Amino acid sequence: MNNIEEIFGNRVRVRVCGICIDEDKLLLVNHTMGPKKELWLPPGGGINFNESAEDALIREFKEETGLNIAIEKFMFVNEFKSGPLHAIELFFKVNVTGGALVKGFDPELSKGHQIIKNVGFVSFKEIVIMEDEILHNILHGNISQEYLLNMTGYFKLWQ
Repeated sequence: MNNIEEIFGNRVRVRVCGICIDEDKLLLVNHTMGPKKELWLPPGGGINFNESAEDALIREFKEETGLNIAIEKFMFVNEFKSGPLHAIELFFKVNVTGGALVKGFDPELSKGHQIIKNVGFVSFKEIVIMEDEILHNILHGNISQEYLLNMTGYFKLWQ
């Protein structure tokens, strides 16, 4: 059985996430998570023991999107806590260097229990009309490319 709470819950998980923008569109992964079984968020995932944050982000991008990336800079930290899920997320600005955009996979989940529904570049005009319930908390509100690229510091969402 691949229950998200059993695999990722009841511990603090350190994650890396990448902000990848191309022509006023943000690369997002659509997962079958959350109250509406739909959650759009930047690509990323957990850091393995003995793996640097940068190496983890490069690996996660390849797994989830098929893209190769170069890390441009560290941007901000987001702390997320909802029920048994608790994550410290490190966000980096990244650039695509190769590969082909495909719907990837999560190796921590079995083939029959994958949660990635879709992967693609979504315009900021589309993001601002989406419900907050289906967006990662850093994308809530009147988000724009300029606003997102200038985010720094520490953010927190506890539910």
